[in-house]
Amino acid sequence: MSHVKLYIPGPVEVSPATFAAMAQPMMGHRGKGFQDLYAEIQPKLQELFGTKQQVFLSTSSAWGVMEGSIRNLVKKKVLNCCNGAFSDKWLDVSKRCGKEAEAYQVEWGQPIMADEIDKRLATGEFDAVTFIHNETSTGVLSPIAEIAALKKKYPDVMFITDSVSGFTTVPLNFDELGIDVLLTGSQKAFALPPGLALFTASEAAMKRAETINDRGYYFDFIEFRANGEKSMTPSTPCISLIYGLRHQLNAMFTEGLDNRYARHARLNGMVHDWVKKNGFEFFAPEGYRSKSLTCVANNKGIDVAAFIGLLKKNHSLIIDGGYGKLKGKTFRISNMGDETDASIGAVIAALDDSLSQL
Repeated sequence: MSHVKLYIPGPVEVSPATFAAMAQPMMGHRGKGFQDLYAEIQPKLQELFGTKQQVFLSTSSAWGVMEGSIRNLVKKKVLNCCNGAFSDKWLDVSKRCGKEAEAYQVEWGQPIMADEIDKRLATGEFDAVTFIHNETSTGVLSPIAEIAALKKKYPDVMFITDSVSGFTTVPLNFDELGIDVLLTGSQKAFALPPGLALFTASEAAMKRAETINDRGYYFDFIEFRANGEKSMTPSTPCISLIYGLRHQLNAMFTEGLDNRYARHARLNGMVHDWVKKNGFEFFAPEGYRSKSLTCVANNKGIDVAAFIGLLKKNHSLIIDGGYGKLKGKTFRISNMGDETDASIGAVIAALDDSLSQL
């Protein structure tokens, strides 16, 4: 089969070098070889997360850790900040975990604002709040520093943050932000196959988890901590993905994190220039737009399915045709991971060619 390159917002393209790094001999996950691998990558993960806490590896999608955060940290009631398909799902997850939950709901395409969270937390009803830093379905980047600043005002509230599609595309410093959980997944800007989640948790989060009796096992934060102290995981890890993670971490630090952030901003700007040049609009408002992907509003009323078909047929690449209720009303173009000026330039040329044929 011919390879169709992925410019959807995840999974993204995985390089041949990364696949090669994953093709290492298998080993036992309870032996010294795995402990050495875990210990080797831990300092880089801590620097990437901006934390002195352990960074944990979970053989799951990020949703596993999202659900685990609810199970481990909510005793009273959780405020779920909802502004798109994935953040909206937090509310459903919270309720399915048997927790009392309430939505702070805003229109899809709008950011989550700190003052609105403040109003709700001021009621004293909540002991946890969830929000998505970079809402993948809408391309909205919410102001995490402003939201995290509320932690000082509400120290007993657990601040749980999903940065699945934002992480490593913009700077995030967990300890400086002062939040309680920061989680992400392998298939977005890490440019790895799906199946690995990464997260860190504050000391306050661990103390809260210790008081919860029904936090389960697979995503038990206390089990992660106890195993992490021995450079192990609570259950069988996806060893091949962790080999790939080591490769990608080495590549990130060779490039330099500041250079990586600048590259994502530059490539994102190239896509934004294409949007404006062709008379399209952005679904996210100015000042709150993702650096990892662009959600384009289909204000011109093009046939998005036909557009994507042309890209696939003639250029062997694919973008996303809009998520959920936004299907056909938007389309999304990813620039995250290992992409370069040349690769995004080729995508833009393909977009121009396909648009001219509609």
